[in-house]
Amino acid sequence: MQRKKEAAVTYYVGVDVGSASVRAALVDGRGAVAAHAEQPIRIWEPQPDHYEQSSADIWAACCSVTKKVVSGVDAGLIRGLGFDATCSLVVLDKQFQPLAVNSEGQNHRNVIMWMDHRAVSQVEHINATQHRVLSYVGGAMSVEMQPPKLLWIKENLPDSWEKAGCFFDLPDFLSWKATGVTARSLCTVVCKWTYTSDRGWDDTFWEMIGLEDLVKDKYEKIGNHVLSPGEAVGKGLTPEAAKDLGLPAGLAVAASLIDAHAGGLGVIGADVKGHNLPCENQPMTSRVAMICGTSSCHMGVSDKPIFVPGVWGPYFSAMVPGLWLNEGGQSATGKLIDHVVRGHVAFPELQSKAAASAHSIYTYLNSHLDLIKKSLPVGFLTVDLHVWPDFHGNRSPLTDLTLKGMVVGLTLSRGLDELALIYLATIQGIALGTRHILEAMQVAGHDISTLFLCGGLSKNPLFVQMHADITGKPVVLSEEVESVLVGAAILGACASGDFASIQEAMAKMGKIGRVVQPNHEHRRFYDKKYEVFLKLVEHQREYRSIMNS
Repeated sequence: MQRKKEAAVTYYVGVDVGSASVRAALVDGRGAVAAHAEQPIRIWEPQPDHYEQSSADIWAACCSVTKKVVSGVDAGLIRGLGFDATCSLVVLDKQFQPLAVNSEGQNHRNVIMWMDHRAVSQVEHINATQHRVLSYVGGAMSVEMQPPKLLWIKENLPDSWEKAGCFFDLPDFLSWKATGVTARSLCTVVCKWTYTSDRGWDDTFWEMIGLEDLVKDKYEKIGNHVLSPGEAVGKGLTPEAAKDLGLPAGLAVAASLIDAHAGGLGVIGADVKGHNLPCENQPMTSRVAMICGTSSCHMGVSDKPIFVPGVWGPYFSAMVPGLWLNEGGQSATGKLIDHVVRGHVAFPELQSKAAASAHSIYTYLNSHLDLIKKSLPVGFLTVDLHVWPDFHGNRSPLTDLTLKGMVVGLTLSRGLDELALIYLATIQGIALGTRHILEAMQVAGHDISTLFLCGGLSKNPLFVQMHADITGKPVVLSEEVESVLVGAAILGACASGDFASIQEAMAKMGKIGRVVQPNHEHRRFYDKKYEVFLKLVEHQREYRSIMNS
């Protein structure tokens, strides 16, 4: 745990459940993180593309980190609690106990993770219906959403399906554990379950895909009480949850957000005056928040609904009240960089040299690239090395989970130089993928001038600079690197009643730290890299067509 000097008179607690860890922060009314703690959570991978977790393990970690950040703080100064989490599926029985999502019958493994791709045939069946609700998810549903996972459970685990009493998105599970109220957040049900803010659930969709059972009980198992993000849930913390978390009973608890949306909330509304940015004096709709961790999400808002092929949404009020949200994404970014670097034959040498220099492996790689670049800009080192980054399928804008990663330009070299180059090319491939998504959004009607980055990868200066150079847009980094936690705390601040609206809390609690400008002199090089990037997927589809003919 890390703690900074306490100065504010009121605090809010934000809890963020990521893919591999749970984090909590104590945040003051100006958006400064006064205390921060983190604890790992377990992931099971019983077979390829199956990723499972335990809701009990996750809740225990939430309690542990929250107790740490509020330790020694006057409980009377803590005004609200907000949760965010990955959009994983939690399954409970009719007594609200964990229920197995696996053929082994292991009930404690009751969470199908967001990145689980077991429901491929189910999502193909759903997309073949061409139901009207699919127009709100970019025209095709992702295997990472909840309906295909529910259908997979019904078809493959009939005993669990019969015993199931409740299906929660993980953010909603957390607010239920805290308050005892089964209300769902508008964010989760709109973005991952096909709920719409004007029509609610569409009976014909669930009946058409074979989940008519959910309609018959009036959607009790998936939620028939929906709250806006930041709205107070029930009567606040129950006595039992308060004891577990180390917080006062009755403390205001907010309707939650998906983790990427909390990151967007933490950065996209920041005051940019005095930074000479193109989005200054422009509406929030000129900004895209990019949340970069294990995967990456690209969050853009608009006054009117914009339908972007291959990009999720438009979702009304799913992140910022009163605005429509489009969400692009890349299924593996931080995970891909780790995969490429740690799987290289020179990784043990990198690990040893980084440890000897007391630097992280990525700081060391960035320094090594500076050593080998000679007179060239670092990015130009990959003139003959290109990466298509969809090692876990393409979420946006191609919505093709069958696409595979590609590397063009390999040599017989096995040393640290080669590892540094493939690391650089992978980061560039991810940034080129972001450009691909932004261009799709702009063609459809978005007017984007500035990127706002947060999440673990935003701490890597090479990752940030490549995104600025390759997209040609300035990148804004927040003052607090833990923007997702600030976003969760903003929810708690709204639930407490201390702010009149989420927009007011965003403006006061979101702070700009640094601006990274693109190097426009490098534009021609990256335009060529982008041309090659698009050719890569063309070639992949061509050779697959040949092999399948």
